[in-house]
Amino acid sequence: MTELLEKICGTAKDAGKIILEGSEKIRSLTVENKTGHGNFVTEYDSRVQTFLIDRLSKILPEAHFLGEENGIEVFKEEYSSGFTFVLDPIDGTTNFIKGWSESVTSIGLLKDGAPYIGVVYNPFSDWLYYGEKGQGAYLNGERIHTSEEPLENALTIIGTAPYYPELTDKCFVLGREAVRRSIDIRRGGSAATDLCRLASGQAGMFFELRLGLWDFAAASLILTEAGGEIMDIKGEPLKYNSASSVVALSKGVSRSQAAWVFDT
Repeated sequence: MTELLEKICGTAKDAGKIILEGSEKIRSLTVENKTGHGNFVTEYDSRVQTFLIDRLSKILPEAHFLGEENGIEVFKEEYSSGFTFVLDPIDGTTNFIKGWSESVTSIGLLKDGAPYIGVVYNPFSDWLYYGEKGQGAYLNGERIHTSEEPLENALTIIGTAPYYPELTDKCFVLGREAVRRSIDIRRGGSAATDLCRLASGQAGMFFELRLGLWDFAAASLILTEAGGEIMDIKGEPLKYNSASSVVALSKGVSRSQAAWVFDT
């Protein structure tokens, strides 16, 4: 592990302490609605993001920051060169509010507009996923790889794009097809976690019809370093400058096995 990656991992773990503190005070939290159905933000989302920016700016002073909770969703031209941190302080805020333990801090670092480092930390399970470009993917220090099972022997994880009700019907049409073509489906409520589960061999496929850049910037690097493939719903490479549909496949699931999910 490089020194930079080690410091980012340490930052994620320290952010996790703030999340755990918040989970103990869940009933007294201030919860605000953001744009979209069921899209919530708590004071702890903001606290964690402030902590992350403060700590990471000391680690890599020249870096830009794009965070979910700063209200700025525009990918600026300057983010395409040099280093840019893409942050989701609590991915799975609804889980966090409702006391589910599927909430993580996600820290993606882009270099010249492409994924360079990804760190995803779940403080409830103490699972630390991380990867660096060309150096493999790891869970708590152990190398991870995607499954080599075909789709028929694998789970499919789906995201329901709950903030975009116009996508609901299509999502569940695809979900029904996933039940038919794989063992079963799962829905975790944190896309970063879902992609990391795929990276560690727990599923063969993931899809969601719309995700924010902060939802996949870190976990996509972890997934590809674990041997997986990630793209949009048209089968095109992801662009790390905006929200996108996301389809991710393990090593064992070919594009032909997943052809039914692609929007041609």
